[in-house]
Amino acid sequence: MPVTISADFKKKLLQLSEKELAALVVRAAKRDDEFYDTLRFELLQDVDVASIQADTEDKIHELFNLSVSGYLLTKSLPKVLSKATKEVARARRITKNKQLEVDLNLYALRLVFRNYSGPLDSSNNQFYKATARLAVRTAGLVLKNLHEDFWLEYKPELDEFFGNLRAYDNRWSLSFELPSEMSIPD
Repeated sequence: MPVTISADFKKKLLQLSEKELAALVVRAAKRDDEFYDTLRFELLQDVDVASIQADTEDKIHELFNLSVSGYLLTKSLPKVLSKATKEVARARRITKNKQLEVDLNLYALRLVFRNYSGPLDSSNNQFYKATARLAVRTAGLVLKNLHEDFWLEYKPELDEFFGNLRAYDNRWSLSFELPSEMSIPD
C-alpha cells in the first residue's frame, strides 16, 4: 500500500551516509521479497522482463501442478487461479510492464484450457467463473493498455478462449456478459 513520504523524512534520508543508506536498503530487501525483486530488476543487468516472465511462468506452472489435488479438484482450482493472478500482478508491479501482465494471463489461460477443461463443466462453477473473469479482464487489458498493433495479435487467441468458454452451459450463471469475441473499437 503506498505511503505518503513527508519532506522531513526525505531530508533525513538525504543526510544519511552512503554506507548507512546501503545498509538500510539491504535490510529492507531482506524483509520484503517484492522489494528485493524490484531492486534486482532495476539494478542488475542480467534480470530483465524476459527473466521475470520466465520465473513467473514457472511459479504459475508449479502452482497448477502442485496445488491441485484430484479429490477436491473443483474447489482447489479457483484458489490456484487466484494465486496465479496474484503472481501476475506481482510481476507487473516489479516490472511496470503492461504487456507482461497480458502475456502471463494468457499463459495461465492456456494452462487452464490445455490441462483443466474438464472441471470447467462442473456443477461447482467457481472455476468457470474465475476463468471467464480472467479472460474478460485480459481482453480489457489488451484494449486499454496496449497499442492498437497488439490488438490484432492477441485477438485470435482470446476469441478462441471466449469460444471455448461459451461452449459450456455454465455461462448462464455468470453475472456479467461473456463476449463471443474480443471486440475491437473502430
